[in-house]
Amino acid sequence: MAWTWQYEKADGSPATSRALPRETFGSQGDAETWLGEQWRVLLDCGVDQVSLLEDGKLEYRMSLHPPDE
Repeated sequence: MAWTWQYEKADGSPATSRALPRETFGSQGDAETWLGEQWRVLLDCGVDQVSLLEDGKLEYRMSLHPPDE
């Protein structure tokens, strides 16, 4: 199984930047730990939300913005 993050703008369209990392993870936990360490960098690169994919299948989507924004 391969776990990946899909980076998106607030409207759900893909966030594209050469600065965005392209990582693949062996487990959901590894992917979530990585996101916990990198979410601010992603936000600075223009990513508003992310979707976690397991072998291309959507697991869940979440915003990178704090709840008060």
